[in-house]
Amino acid sequence: MPETSPAATMTDRDILIALFETALAAALPEGKFAGRLPEPPKGRTIVIGAGKASARMARAFEEEWGRPCEGLIVTRYGHGCETRHIEIVEAAHPVPDQAGLDAARRILELARSAGPDDLVVCLMSGGASALLTLPAEGLTLEDKQALNRALLKSGAPIGVMNKVRKSVSAIKGGRLAAAIAPARAVTYLISDVPGDDPGAIGSGPTIPEASDPEAVLGLLKAWKVDIDPKMEAVLRANRVAGDAIPGQDVHMIATPLMALEAAAAKARALGIAPLILGDAIEGEAREAGIVFAGIATSAARHGLPAGAPCVLLSGGETTVTVRGKGRGGRSVEFLLSLAVALKSIAGVSAISCDTDGVDGTEDNAGAWFDAAILAEAEAKGLNAEAFLANNDGYSFFSALDRLVTTGPTLTNVNDFRAILVR
Repeated sequence: MPETSPAATMTDRDILIALFETALAAALPEGKFAGRLPEPPKGRTIVIGAGKASARMARAFEEEWGRPCEGLIVTRYGHGCETRHIEIVEAAHPVPDQAGLDAARRILELARSAGPDDLVVCLMSGGASALLTLPAEGLTLEDKQALNRALLKSGAPIGVMNKVRKSVSAIKGGRLAAAIAPARAVTYLISDVPGDDPGAIGSGPTIPEASDPEAVLGLLKAWKVDIDPKMEAVLRANRVAGDAIPGQDVHMIATPLMALEAAAAKARALGIAPLILGDAIEGEAREAGIVFAGIATSAARHGLPAGAPCVLLSGGETTVTVRGKGRGGRSVEFLLSLAVALKSIAGVSAISCDTDGVDGTEDNAGAWFDAAILAEAEAKGLNAEAFLANNDGYSFFSALDRLVTTGPTLTNVNDFRAILVR
């Protein structure tokens, strides 16, 4: 790396953390409502929503709106913030609880209370699918909890999980939008899904989508998720039309690509060539780690697809099929697999974090490593491959003081990964 490069005097860790922090800043809702606000209504302004970023979205909306409003937002425990007018309720994620059920009922009641002169503002982000839980008629909260646990253990991608969740919900898949009509509605979204499909974010409560029970049953079978006859009957009966709701506007205010592009700009400012490999990477986290190790190895040895100094950036949402009993989310699973596959190639370091600040169910956002990681692990008697086999990336990186801990960031554009080649 040229001595004149700003990154020349920075450690690998400092560079990786700077890129992650830049990506996070680009994903925050502050300032994202400017120029996107609807005309004020004659009647009430009702704000409803759900997701890990929804509380911060509500605060940012209030600041830009500058007028009286009312409403209710449900977010994950620990992800709330102070607001002036909008009530914030916290509930469980990823497995829903009674607090989420109660909040969903109240949100649906607020939607139904809106009249023709009212405006309903909907704020949705990743996590809304589990937080905005209202089972279809014939199902209980316990039924939904069991289904969520089975889906999480199956390793099914988020798109599959959300299709299933819609099929057994009284509020998702556009059902909330139907309740809002005939009031005017505007939806603001922070995307955490590959492809930024509005109907997939939080299972699309305000995005109408025609139901297809047979397709959903096929997905459950493919991912070996068993359901009882009662749930199958409800799933078949809980149909909804996919007709568009007149007068509804939808705005995407933050996406994974926006975060990656901001990190790429930061890398260029540091004198490092960025290469965005994709914002919609899916699949098993440990398999993705192997693939990305191959790309990084090629960059280090052959200067392809980019030569040093460079950084390989990617986003999306990988999954983990739980086989062991360790502690670890998809970010540390990916990173540990990457470290094992790289075999400590000189000059290669990496970071992998979830942008909501919570990797799985642990207290870290993710972790980072440099080329010394495997040697340090061996010196401490830590077998990286054994930790990976036990889905225990958290314990591995914790023992080596390589965890990245931010606390809840109050946003969510899913995984951020950067592999630095110097």
